[in-house]
Amino acid sequence: MGNAVQDKDAQVDYLKQRLNMFLDVLDAIEPEHTDLEDIDRLIQMIDDLEMKCEQFKKDSK
Repeated sequence: MGNAVQDKDAQVDYLKQRLNMFLDVLDAIEPEHTDLEDIDRLIQMIDDLEMKCEQFKKDSK
């Protein structure tokens, strides 16, 4: 996705931005028009966030 994020503050900012992006997508969803692909996309976003958190945690050791 770009340059590696090494600085602790930059890592937190990155995670905040990604979480805010997820929340924006979640807010924009209309339940009556949501299909399985939309739910899969949300799950993938959460999985990506979790992977980044684990990567940042591992890098900080």
